[in-house]
Amino acid sequence: MSASLPVPRVHPAAIKLLVGSGAYLRGEDYQQQGRVISWEWVPDEHLLVSWVRGSGRSAYSCSVELAADGNGGGVVVGTDCTCPVGSACKHVAATLLEAGTDGLASLVRSASSLSRAPQVPAWKAAVERLVPAAPAPGTGPDEAAPQLALQFRVDGTASSDNLSLSVRPVERNGRGAWVGGSASWNYIRNGFLRGIDPEVREWFTTLDSLRATSPRGYGFVSAGDWLNLDDVLPRPFWRHLADAADLGIELVAKSKRDTVRVAREASVALDLSLPDGGARLERTVAFDGVTTRATTVGTLGRHGLFAVEESPSGRTVVLGPTPAPLTDQEHAAVHLADVAVPPDAVDEFLADYLPRLRREVRVRADDDVPLPELPRPQLVLAVEAPSPAELRVRWWWAYPPSDAEYPLTTALEPGAELRDLEAESATVCAVVDAVREVPGFAHFRVAPEVFRDLQAMDFATTVLPVLRELPDVRVESADLPEYAGLEATPVVSMRASDSEDLDWFDLGVMVTVDGREIPFGPVFDALARGKRRFMLTDGTWLRTDLPVFARLRALIEEARRLSDRPGKLRISRFNAGLWAELEEVADVVEQSDRWRRSVTDLVRLTDEGVDGPGPLAPPVGLKAELRPYQQRGFEWLTFLWRHGLGGILADDMGLGKTIQTLAFMAQAREEAADSDRPPFLVVAPASVVGNWVAEAARFTPDLRVVALPTTARKAGVTVAEVARGADVVVTSYAIFRLDHDAFAGVGWSGLVLDEAQFAKNHQTRANEAARRLKAPFKLAITGTPLENNLMELWAMLAIVAPGLYGSASKFREDYVKPVSGEGDSGPLLARLRRRIRPLMLRRTKEQVAPELPERQEQVLRVPLDAAHRRLYDTHLQRERSRLLGLLDSFDENRVAVFRGLTTLRRLALDASLVDPEYEGVPSAKLELLAEQLAEVTAEGHRALVFSQFTSFLSKAAEVCDQLGIPYEYLDGSTRRRPEVIARFKDGSAPVFLISLKAGGFGLNLTEADYVYLLDPWWNPATEMQAIDRTHRIGQTRNVMVFRMVSEHTIEDKVMALKERKARLFDAVLSDDAEVFSGALGADDIRALLDG
Repeated sequence: MSASLPVPRVHPAAIKLLVGSGAYLRGEDYQQQGRVISWEWVPDEHLLVSWVRGSGRSAYSCSVELAADGNGGGVVVGTDCTCPVGSACKHVAATLLEAGTDGLASLVRSASSLSRAPQVPAWKAAVERLVPAAPAPGTGPDEAAPQLALQFRVDGTASSDNLSLSVRPVERNGRGAWVGGSASWNYIRNGFLRGIDPEVREWFTTLDSLRATSPRGYGFVSAGDWLNLDDVLPRPFWRHLADAADLGIELVAKSKRDTVRVAREASVALDLSLPDGGARLERTVAFDGVTTRATTVGTLGRHGLFAVEESPSGRTVVLGPTPAPLTDQEHAAVHLADVAVPPDAVDEFLADYLPRLRREVRVRADDDVPLPELPRPQLVLAVEAPSPAELRVRWWWAYPPSDAEYPLTTALEPGAELRDLEAESATVCAVVDAVREVPGFAHFRVAPEVFRDLQAMDFATTVLPVLRELPDVRVESADLPEYAGLEATPVVSMRASDSEDLDWFDLGVMVTVDGREIPFGPVFDALARGKRRFMLTDGTWLRTDLPVFARLRALIEEARRLSDRPGKLRISRFNAGLWAELEEVADVVEQSDRWRRSVTDLVRLTDEGVDGPGPLAPPVGLKAELRPYQQRGFEWLTFLWRHGLGGILADDMGLGKTIQTLAFMAQAREEAADSDRPPFLVVAPASVVGNWVAEAARFTPDLRVVALPTTARKAGVTVAEVARGADVVVTSYAIFRLDHDAFAGVGWSGLVLDEAQFAKNHQTRANEAARRLKAPFKLAITGTPLENNLMELWAMLAIVAPGLYGSASKFREDYVKPVSGEGDSGPLLARLRRRIRPLMLRRTKEQVAPELPERQEQVLRVPLDAAHRRLYDTHLQRERSRLLGLLDSFDENRVAVFRGLTTLRRLALDASLVDPEYEGVPSAKLELLAEQLAEVTAEGHRALVFSQFTSFLSKAAEVCDQLGIPYEYLDGSTRRRPEVIARFKDGSAPVFLISLKAGGFGLNLTEADYVYLLDPWWNPATEMQAIDRTHRIGQTRNVMVFRMVSEHTIEDKVMALKERKARLFDAVLSDDAEVFSGALGADDIRALLDG
């Protein structure tokens, strides 16, 4: 039930501040659920009491002490509850909300019982909004705006050392007394106390925020809470306190008779006197330089002092800040009682204790008491030089005139109490600041240390002069080296000497300056570390930032990375290009006879326009006339073979790489006719093995060529037996891989890898077997030495020229990553081309066969049928989101990603390739192919039709059947492949349907003059191989090439990616091409899925 007298209403925001947000919300629920059983306001005791039902059957008794805030509201002074929380709980919140709601309801009821006020004219309402409201009768200006002050209270007793000073906001009551009332920190901060000047409110709010610790209680500060000045942030507190007078905020004491005074500065000292033969110490505290006689003295944390001065008129609380934070000893001195030293202990006190005391607390003395000057510390540096390349430094403290050495540590060791630690710290800081300004010593510290090499020289020549100029620093050094620079121009000597490994030579470099020989190893280490100077053991030094060293460093770094033995400088006999550049840098060159014989002719191949050692008659057994460029290729191959070097024959497809190789092998056999020389081993794709046998029988019938198309076990004969009596053994990559141990057990004159791109992956067993096979000559034949990335080129070079580019990881770091980056890789690619030029021969059709008929290429953009387009777009959106999610872990999801891309590529061709359910959806490509084939065959042309998907190739066969056009068909499952090829070459079928993988290489199909690529592939080399089945030597008609591209599908993106890879090919094999990354990675696939 509610009381007859109104209860002071507490604002809901204040209730929430009192109990916290969580308890407030639960209390609000309790109040709305009617859980406040009863409440009563006891005005005489300012107490609100209630019973509140809990969550169970229990009911709790609550009491809330309230004070009026002067504006009709209430301020919570204290709370109590019988629940487990005890106070400031949800039951208290429910009680205050219930009492406040009933109070408002009664006010509303009272207001509604009044007669309606007369209508106010519009003009009067408008004007009254512009003028302040008239004060209520009986109130004046002073009553409208509460006046606030800051009250001080001393806690503790003078006899104890726990004195403290606290403050709180107070307001003046109607009788003129300063009381807490409703002037609490929280009410001021949250604006509950009305009528306060905004600047005054801000001043008290800021003071409250200077607490170093959080307020006590349940998230609120009661009206009687005091702020202990031990707990405030010192610097802002004193500045803030000084602003109180400007705002008219009085500083008042607890008692009316007492006053408060703030001094500008406070200090503590000890007064020393020598009465009656003894000694006496008295603590003195001064404010603004005037010693106080107060007996009640205390500290304000570590930042100030206060005292209570007595006078007949009352007491004065004086407080002030100390110039610096009080030390432990000064803090203790404030509470120190007078100390009397008996006469018989004075000498001990003066000698042992007084110096230590003066280090910690200011000591004042009478004129008759001598206080000697304290010695100033001196930082001593001792420097020793066991050798010119080593300086040892040691530091200690000295206090002249004493010879004692004190360690750098500030630990309280014997004698430490006599040290001036503050002065020591200042000196160390000055030393560190000065030395760190010296270049090269940004991290210098004062500590025992050993400096070596250039740093030893720099310390002696640049740091010691600085230290000698500093006050309070003494440098002790004797017999330091005299460091001098070598000014003459260095002479570089290069030497290539024999090693136990026939493929490698030891590389030696020497630098000579002023007749002094300097090994290049230490000089190179200095260059590698970016040092601009190199110091010799006698203290002289050499500049390493000369141009000759910069170029030499790059070449030696390359040689080191290519060396097959870590830590040893060696050069491969295949690396003639690197040697030529080293010779250009060196002033003196020495080389062994074996090196000269191995490299001199190979270096000639690096020169522009030189393809071989000179004219060489074709072998007698060659039954063909070589074209001029084929003759040069034959001579180049013969030269490499004679010198035991390997190479890559990388002519364009269709320029006769096979006949050049057969001519060279015939030449090798004729030169060794009288010796029992082992055969050559040719490894080729299975589909080309028969072609090698046929071509050899046609052009070099005297060569005994044996094919090994199956494993030795299956053939019932060993590899050695096959090789015996043969000049050439031809096998497939699969058989070579499976029987690699058997092939490795036979001696060979040389290894020839045809279509060497089949061994382009250095991690495959085929590539490993080719590298491990021992043969004095190895040749890679390919029209596409580079298809996807630079590592494919390394894989071939690792077979034919081991050591030219070191390990795969080194090549990846030196070339692949930089070329794939965003920087300018032109110089790097130029160096790559220089290195491989002697070992790779590549001619294009445009260069050597201008008589070849023109090849015209055209892209046929094919719009999808409407139904096909809807299916494709729907599937693309689903696949794109799925595939893009997989790309974050591309390596782990590689198979799933490429499977998804293949599905999109199939869908771009024919919807039924993805799902037979879509068999009725038209394929625009097949419709266009039907039109094209009907037209070209009617005109008497013959066409090759390529696709990567045999399922789509079968659909193309159905088109030919429907048109009644005869055709031949070739894919990986075709049996009697030679017969199928022969039927097309010799027969009348105008169309040859070929799987790109099964028939894109090793075929000569010049009978056709039209080529259709039904689906683009992102490897341009693969497509060019297919086209060159017909555009090759022997072709007499112009060749028309049509690429079919489904418009606005993934095939558009494949065409763009293919173009980029073509530019990579040109960048490596041409001198004037741009550089692009060749790896098909996550970014490439994102591009395929874009749009």
